[in-house]
Amino acid sequence: MTTSARGRQGFETLDGTPSPERRDLMRWNVGTLHQSWYVAALSTQVTARKPFASTILEEPIVLFRGKDGRSTALRDRCLHRNAALSEGDVFDGCIGCPYHGWTYDASGACVTVPSEGPGCAPRVARSLERFPVIERDGLVWVWMGDPNDATTKEPFRFPHHGEPGWRTYYMLTWFDGDVTDLVENFMDVPHTAFVHSGWFRKAGTAKRAEATVERTRDAVHVEYFQPDDSIGFTKWLVNPDGAPMTHTDRFFMPNVTRVDYMWGERRGFVISSQITPASPTRALVYTAITFRFGVFNPLARVLLPWYTRVVIDQDVRIMANQTANIARFGGRRFHGTEADTIHRAIESLREHARLGGDGPAPEPFVERIAFWM
Repeated sequence: MTTSARGRQGFETLDGTPSPERRDLMRWNVGTLHQSWYVAALSTQVTARKPFASTILEEPIVLFRGKDGRSTALRDRCLHRNAALSEGDVFDGCIGCPYHGWTYDASGACVTVPSEGPGCAPRVARSLERFPVIERDGLVWVWMGDPNDATTKEPFRFPHHGEPGWRTYYMLTWFDGDVTDLVENFMDVPHTAFVHSGWFRKAGTAKRAEATVERTRDAVHVEYFQPDDSIGFTKWLVNPDGAPMTHTDRFFMPNVTRVDYMWGERRGFVISSQITPASPTRALVYTAITFRFGVFNPLARVLLPWYTRVVIDQDVRIMANQTANIARFGGRRFHGTEADTIHRAIESLREHARLGGDGPAPEPFVERIAFWM
């Protein structure tokens, strides 16, 4: 059977390129949103001992470390009978299929076919699709677009990671929700008095807030003007000097948010979230909690994981609520206020990319807004 014939029957072609039946995946139906780096795993999850499975934009991926210790990412489907390689074994820098033992090296090349006789050397050159990988800040990033374009962008750098005086830990959380809706939740302030009442802010104690919203060609930046504002955890821990608080929220295309709370130059708390969509309404969020509280750093390292898990789980519940109800009513029917200027800026950038980047791009703007929170 020829390579083209295999493709017509729905098998992966011998060079590892997608056959027609793969084009229905989210990866190929999100415009230019796939042309980016997505976190596939923590560095500690990818080893030379066992495979690690990840799903990005509905594309199943298997990760492991080659002989050189570097992470590699391949399509999680054996070329032979299409078993999942992620349920196989890793040995000598290669991954073996659990079904018939076909073995692939870190480049994706098939190097062993046991049924073809002694020595098991494959008689035909075969290769799986290999995804570009970058490993940094304790994360393994995978490029989901055209591999020739992987060098045109850099993965998001998590702020203050490894800097003196700063500490970082990661939280991994599954959310129901579209990436745009999740970004908006992570950037949204008014919901904190209701979803996180008593933990972050309190219902019934609303204050008028002013902010500037700036949209660039690939980001949204929000700066709040509330120096007397505070957030839920103990003031003596985060701000014993009573310094004014600086609060900024940022969105970076296509799937990263960064929320900064700073108290002068010496203390700060940063929440960076990278959203890896497994499907249109399901995503794994890698949240970096980064803080600098001076002598209180050791205590914060004990208290903050508990506190941030409670707050994030509250967001998990409300996003499950929203996602299910959007589906129940057959789609979005949003109505906005001035506070939703931030959401509209985010939506415009992601929608333009989802449609392939065709037509005029959203114009940059800076707007002053005011609302109660």
